[in-house]
Amino acid sequence: MLRFGVTEKKEAALAARMAALGIEEEDLEERFVRAGGPGGQKVNRSATCVYLRHRPTGLEVKMQRERSQALNRYLARRRLCELVEARELGADSPESRRRAKIRKQKTRRARRGKQRHPGENDSDTSESSA
Repeated sequence: MLRFGVTEKKEAALAARMAALGIEEEDLEERFVRAGGPGGQKVNRSATCVYLRHRPTGLEVKMQRERSQALNRYLARRRLCELVEARELGADSPESRRRAKIRKQKTRRARRGKQRHPGENDSDTSESSA
């Protein structure tokens, strides 16, 4: 039986990622809180929200994306790994690289749009006098 409600492959990948970052289960403080929002009465009555705290770094994660507690436990650990990576690697972390790539794409598209349609975004002074 799976511990987090995901495939064994995903669970093994998470365990390997946590080991590579030096995150151990003993260092995690895990609490279950009642979730809220969409999901109906089932979500409001059961403690599906997961609060995870990594004692050595003090990083905290609260995850209530899914209706399943087991899946939220997996997602919280995955998010904690992302935060630890961002903290340790800084600009070299996968999340930072992804954001930089998107930022670069947006500036490139904006530049291309200005070249194709020059003066379109400028204020129209001739129409305001009419």
